[in-house]
Amino acid sequence: MKKHIPNTITCCNLISGCIATYWAFQGKCDMALLFIVIGAVFDFFDGMVARLLHVSSPIGKELDSLADCITFGFAPSAIIFEYLRPETELLPFIVFVMAAFSALRLAKFNLDERQAMGFIGLPTPANALFWGALIVGAGCWMKSAPFISSNLSLIILGSVFISCYLLVAEIPMFALKFKTWGWKGNEVKYIFLLTCIPLLVFLGISGLAAIIAWYIILSIITNHSHHN
Repeated sequence: MKKHIPNTITCCNLISGCIATYWAFQGKCDMALLFIVIGAVFDFFDGMVARLLHVSSPIGKELDSLADCITFGFAPSAIIFEYLRPETELLPFIVFVMAAFSALRLAKFNLDERQAMGFIGLPTPANALFWGALIVGAGCWMKSAPFISSNLSLIILGSVFISCYLLVAEIPMFALKFKTWGWKGNEVKYIFLLTCIPLLVFLGISGLAAIIAWYIILSIITNHSHHN
């Protein structure tokens, strides 16, 4: 019986992604983001439960990627699509390329043995949370800002292509996994966690998007410093 528990949690992630997609196409981006966050919680716990119960399996690994494809690939793409749809007729469909790159990133992750304690490329949950938080938190502001509003579709689509690149780029990014709780060896993780607090306090939901952007920047800086 216990072997089915992690897969059940993974299916809850997938269902959350389906509900998020529904709300996105209804124009309720805040509800879509909520269910992406709920899916991320399920995604965090399914692997943890599998390891605690010693029931990790190949089918669980594949199911996890399929669920992530919906929750962190298709759902955020649907949010961007619905956000851009009133602006122009054809261009919004291009955003679904991000769902394809999310699937490619997840397939690579399953085969890449280098990502046990970190990531190579931007994790799909981080990408999904960035886009959901950006549009829910700053969507109205972007449509009212003179320069951004007049070039909104191009700016968003350009940013989507940057996201696609980051998903599959050979850029090492740290994971919030701790072998020990001491400061030594965990400096970057603790700095990141401490700086998250003021971003959320001062920026609200938009702060979540800022946190993901800061995560990417900090990962690139850390990687660059290690090579010098």
